[in-house]
Amino acid sequence: MQNKMIKIAIAATLGLTSLASTAEDMYRGAWYAVPGISYMNTDNDLEADNGRGGFISIGKEVSPNWDFQGRLGYNRADEDTGLPGVGGKYKQTTLGIDALYMFSRDKFRPFLLAGVGAARNNVDYSNAGIGDKTRTSWLGSVGLGAQYLISEEFGLQADLRHQWSKSDAKNAARTIDADGTIGNTVFSLGAILRFGAPAPVVAEAAPEPTPIAAAPEPMPEPEPEPEPEPEPAPAPTAVAVAVAEPCKPKFETITLSAEKLFGFDKAKLQDGAKPILDGVVAKLKEHEEFKLVMVTGHTDRIGSEAYNQKLSEQRAHQVKNYIVSQGIDASRLQAVGKGESEPVADCKGIRGKKLIECLAPNRRVVILDEEQHKVEGQNACN
Repeated sequence: MQNKMIKIAIAATLGLTSLASTAEDMYRGAWYAVPGISYMNTDNDLEADNGRGGFISIGKEVSPNWDFQGRLGYNRADEDTGLPGVGGKYKQTTLGIDALYMFSRDKFRPFLLAGVGAARNNVDYSNAGIGDKTRTSWLGSVGLGAQYLISEEFGLQADLRHQWSKSDAKNAARTIDADGTIGNTVFSLGAILRFGAPAPVVAEAAPEPTPIAAAPEPMPEPEPEPEPEPEPAPAPTAVAVAVAEPCKPKFETITLSAEKLFGFDKAKLQDGAKPILDGVVAKLKEHEEFKLVMVTGHTDRIGSEAYNQKLSEQRAHQVKNYIVSQGIDASRLQAVGKGESEPVADCKGIRGKKLIECLAPNRRVVILDEEQHKVEGQNACN
């Protein structure tokens, strides 16, 4: 019976794949609640029928691949000892936290789960001669499941899990012997109520850069006119000569791909980033006239706006700190983060892993001379 129930539950869980449809990646770092019902197949040692109950979970999307859910559950089942005059119920209350590994952030989201917590097992059978009917113990769970988001605010979740805990229930005749570790299999179905999920940010195309006007071609020289008869030269007078301001060399804006500097969703420099940044260091050492250089971090739109802002700032400071560690005065550098506010790629209608690849140009660090940025083209060498 238990194996049959497991097969049916797995089929029901995986059957949600038929509902999957196209959608943009919907990871938003949201909180959500999952109230629902459950069906329990009890351990054979408990001598109980299959039971029913309910649960409520509070979940949080913590990264593109991980969710955490705190869960309170309750199930009960009628006794099935077959002994004359025996009655009552088996009841289990659980409280724990589950880690969910999400295989997708599309509308259909299959996952694996593992959890820990506490369980209270109450083998409340009358006329069975049971000594210790109730025990509170540790709880361990593993399972699989799936979520399906119907909208940004509502969806469904189904999972099948096996739960281990401890019980002390036994009688002298050993006709009931649930003394030790017991394992119950639970199938759960609930509604997902998402809150704190910011609406998707539609990336606007970056404005076209203002073209730099080409230098005007020199005017053709006029034909020389016949020289007039020389007049007597006047007495020489002092003439003020304007001294041209020295031409300031131009600092080329440097755009570095975040993939070459950091891991995805990470703010720690990779080993391969250092040779790239060494080129920036060499340029700054060569041109000490660049008094203030901006280091600006940018991210894509996957994740919450606040999370992306913090990540962009951390990445900008990582780049600045490395440059300073190579001998550049910290006063010449300013690190800022602009999060997802200045995208260069749109990627509408793309989802999943392809969306991450399409948004790669938005994940970048830009290095430029702040003074040159303010007065572009003034006093610059051709």
